[in-house]
Formats: sequence, C-alpha cells, structure tokens
Amino acid sequence: MAAVMDWLPWSLLLLSLTCDTGAFYVPGVAPINFHQNDPVEIKAVKLTSSRTQLPYEYYSLPFCQPSKITYKAENLGEVLRGDRIVNTPFQVLMNSEKKCEVLCSQSNKPVILTVEQSRLVAERISEDYYVHLIADNLPVATRLELYSNRDSDDKKKEKDVQFEHGYRLGFTDVNKIYLHNHLSFILYYHREDLEEDQEHTYRVVRFEVIPQSIRLEDLKTDEKSSCTLPEGTNSSPQEIDPTKENQLYFTYSVHWEESDIKWASRWDTYLTMSDVQIHWFSIINSVVVVFFLSGILSMIIIRTLRKDIANYNKEDDIEDTMEESGWKLVHGDVFRPPQYPMILSSLLGSGIQLFCMILIVIFVAMLGMLSPSSRGALMTTACFLFMFMGVFGGFSAGRLYRTLKGHRWKKGAFCTATLYPGVVFGICFVLNCFIWGKHSSGAVPFPTMVALLCMWFGISLPLVYLGYYFGFRKQPYDNPVRTNQIPRQIPEQRWYMNRFVGILMAGILPFGAMFIELFFIFSAIWENQFYYLFGFLFLVFIILVVSCSQISIVMVYFQLCAEDYRWWWRNFLVSGGSAFYVLVYAIFYFVNKLDIVEFIPSLLYFGYTALMVLSFWLLTGTIGFYAAYMFVRKIYAAVKID
Repeated sequence: MAAVMDWLPWSLLLLSLTCDTGAFYVPGVAPINFHQNDPVEIKAVKLTSSRTQLPYEYYSLPFCQPSKITYKAENLGEVLRGDRIVNTPFQVLMNSEKKCEVLCSQSNKPVILTVEQSRLVAERISEDYYVHLIADNLPVATRLELYSNRDSDDKKKEKDVQFEHGYRLGFTDVNKIYLHNHLSFILYYHREDLEEDQEHTYRVVRFEVIPQSIRLEDLKTDEKSSCTLPEGTNSSPQEIDPTKENQLYFTYSVHWEESDIKWASRWDTYLTMSDVQIHWFSIINSVVVVFFLSGILSMIIIRTLRKDIANYNKEDDIEDTMEESGWKLVHGDVFRPPQYPMILSSLLGSGIQLFCMILIVIFVAMLGMLSPSSRGALMTTACFLFMFMGVFGGFSAGRLYRTLKGHRWKKGAFCTATLYPGVVFGICFVLNCFIWGKHSSGAVPFPTMVALLCMWFGISLPLVYLGYYFGFRKQPYDNPVRTNQIPRQIPEQRWYMNRFVGILMAGILPFGAMFIELFFIFSAIWENQFYYLFGFLFLVFIILVVSCSQISIVMVYFQLCAEDYRWWWRNFLVSGGSAFYVLVYAIFYFVNKLDIVEFIPSLLYFGYTALMVLSFWLLTGTIGFYAAYMFVRKIYAAVKID
C-alpha cells in the first residue's frame, strides 16, 4: 500500500502521510533482483474457503513452524481482508533445486497430530479450504489443464491451461479424508541481461505448486532431513482419521525453470481470463441498449416538452380557452419541501460521498495504480477516500438542506456524518462478533476497530461539518417558481404510479447494463478470485450514471404529468430501484453458485450483501435525484407562469 502512495503523491498525498512505507509495490516500480543461491522467502497469507467465507491464519492448523514466527506489518485493507502474512520454514534458494526435504523433523521422527488437531484438519479439508502462500509477493497457483478438444487422437487435443489461486488443503474420497502433506514448488525465473563480467541476476516471475498426499510408510527419510519420494503411482495418500492420533511427514521439493516472461508481465498469468470477450459483448450490448433507449426516451420527452412549453406559453386569449392540465398545473407545489428534509439531505450527502469515492477509486485502479500485487491497497484507498470525501458530501447536503427551508444546520451535519456510516458500522460490528466467535482471521481486531472509529470521528466528522457549514452558508438552489401557501389536492393515481411498480420499472435498465460485471465482482468477493478489469468497470459505471439519470427524468416527468408533486422522496427511492435487482441477483447467486449451508457463513453473506445493496441504493438514488432536480428546474424555468 505504501509504495502505491509513494507512486501517487499528486493524487493521494494525504493517504501517503498516514501509511507505512516500504511494504508491497506496484508492477513496474520495485523489482527485486536475486543472485544465485540467494534466499527466496516463502510466506503464508491465510486459509480461505468459499463454502464458509471465514478466512483463518496459516498457523491455526498444526503446520510446521519456523524457530521464530514473524508477522508482517499490514495495512488497513489487508487486516479487513483477513490477511495475516507470516514467515514459513520452507528454505528456498534462487535457482537451487531440492529433490525432497522434510519439515520440522526432529531426530527423523514424524509429526504427531493429536485427536483434536486431527479433527480440526479433517474439518478444514471437508470445508474445501485452500492455502495461500506468496514468494516475492507472487501468490502460489495450482495449474489446471483442461482439454477443450475431445478427439480420439490425443495429439489433437488442445490443452487449456488455467490457474487456481492457492492449493487445496486436502481432498475427500469415499468418506475418507486425505491431507496434502507434500508440496512440489515450481518457481520460474527471468534472467536479466547484463554487461560482461557482471554476475547474473534473476527475478521471480511465476510461483506454482503441485500438492500431493503421500503416506508416512511410503516416504523414506534420513538423518539430514532429506527424503525420497515413492516412484510412480505405487504410493497411497496420507489419510487423516479425526477419531485418533495421526503420524505424518510434511515435505517439500523445489524446482526452478527459466522463463521468457519479463518481470513487468509476471502478473498476467494470474490475471489472464478466458472470458474477456464476455466483458466486451456485455459492454457493447449495454452501450447499444442504453443509448438506443436513452435516445428514444430523450426524443419523446424533448418533443413532448417542446409541445407542452409551446402550448403553455401561447398568448393569453388562447390560454384562457384552454383548460390547464399536465405538469404546469402543479407549478405552485413542485418545489414544496418534503417531509423529513434533514434525513433526505443527509442520505443524499452520503450518496455524493460514495459517488466521489467510487469514481476516484475506479479511475485510479483503471490506470493500474491499485494492482492486486499491492495487497489491500484498494480497500485502504477506498476507506480513506470515503473519509476525505466527507467535505463534498457535507457541502451538498448543507446546500440542499437550506434549499428545503431547513434551519438546524448543526444537527443536519451530525446526521449526515453519522446516519449511513453508523448503519454500516453497526452491521459490521454485529457480524464481526460472530466472526470473533469462530476465531477467524477475518475478524477485525479491536485496535483496528478503534482506529476506524478515530478516523470516523477525527477525519470524516470534522470534514462533513466543514463542508456542511459552507454549503449551508452558500446561496440555496434557485427554484424558478414560487410555492403556494396552500397545498394542492393530489388526484387519485393510476396503478402503474405505485411506488413499488416504479422501482421495478426504473431499476431494470440500469441493472441490465451492469449485471454481467456484477457476476465477476461477486466471484472476486465470495470465491477468492482476482478482480482487475477496472477499465470495463469504469465504462459500466459511466453507463450506469447515464441510464440512472435518464430513467429518473422519465419517472419524474410521468409523476408530474399525473399531477403528483411529491417527487422528492419518491424519485430518490425509485432511482435506486436497480438495488432491488442487485438483491434479487445476490439471492440467486447464493442459491446457485455458492455451496454455503451453515448459519454463520449465510449470515455473513446476507449481512455484507445488505450493506452492498444499501450503498448501491444510495449511489443510484443520488445520481437519479440530482438529474431529476436539474430537469424539474429546467422545465419550470422554460414556461411563463403568472
């Protein structure tokens, strides 16, 4: 994270002052050169499972430990992700092969797992846990070779090579549980071109592992901690019986291969996706559909509006013979302040805060400055940016609150600074208590929670107050028509003007523009995948803004034509209608894509999904509200009103 800040002093200067320096780096910034036989440190990150959604630290299981365990100082994003990066006893030297070596072997004796340890290991294997290691900041991957061509001739079969992040802790077969106790590391290096008489330097460009399960009796060991692997397929796997003590060896081997991959491209292996075309088709489809529909809707509205305005602005004698109808009829009530103006302005202020944060994060990530190699950088940047964007949220909320005839600006500022963040913190705290109960590394430590509270009340709250003060002092938005003293009676509305029907109608278009990208975002969050296609995400975000604005304008126009002037809250709710479809999709994803059956993982999924849906509703509702507000002011400024 710190190296990201060093690389971006012009854009994230404030963040760099608050972060540690010298941790991880962005591709292309700080390559590490190794000489022959230099140590290459293998570190463990965590254990993860898409079935439980509960990460655990590496030494929560009885793996072999080094003489001194050292945890890496982590940034905020790493802590929130559940990463606990720690050293391991694997001894790996640059370009130095190891046939087979035993870990933590004392006097050539095997490791004995107690009944309790055996039960825990068996439970983790049955829950499909993966182990995540890193070497020179490259995550370990397991190679999967899939045959795409099913010809009878093996030579014609095309191998589709894909990589699985981490390696499986073990496997089950016929109700028996087996542990992967031998790891074959395959590391690829790139030899740097140097001038004559200089020693060659190497850079690590890929880190693979082939996990194996080898029974204790099939491993031959000697006094020097070396071992001999069984030949061929004669060996049996190492079974873990959860009802008794188990004896086994933890072993590993190291193989080095030279690679043409340059250091700057070393992450391509991990980030290569076979379905990039899906993104392009999705983007093109979204652009065509959104702009086609936007064009049609705009044409209809512009033509109708021109006709309306022309009729409304006719000379008095003709106007007297016409019965006034449509949206002009409610001109004396359209800017009447709604109920609960403080809460509305507070929610819209939080929406502006979210919008600014998301826009900057996606844009910076699109430029490659928040790469997956900068572990935790994305989440850290998002947290700090949300705090600092409080000044813009406070300013917009303060100005709107004054426009809505509000007077208690201090209470309004406090409401803006605490309403949405308070809900988020409350839900996260409750979920964190359940994670604590499971002793997971995903639980936010108490000092980190105190630090987050200090950031909230020490950075965000003062900035919101500052922005709110200047926003409230600024001239309120200029509404083009005066508000009548007596409210107009609202006629009975048709069924399709119902609020829930409006949410369903307004949400379908923005959701249709982004649901493909939503699948990849969900996969990254819930299935421990890398998400890096921020260029696509930026395009989708622009399309989302355009479609939300268009739909919001159409919905408010229909509402005003139906002589219903209570548009403030309704438009905010209806514009966020796509959040309802996100919730429906999240339920579909849970049922069809994830294999979660336990209570606490399900609670975590739906708890965090609720936060995502709430945030998405605030974001899209705010975009739609301001688009509709500008539209309403424009059309009423264009007609002559006595």
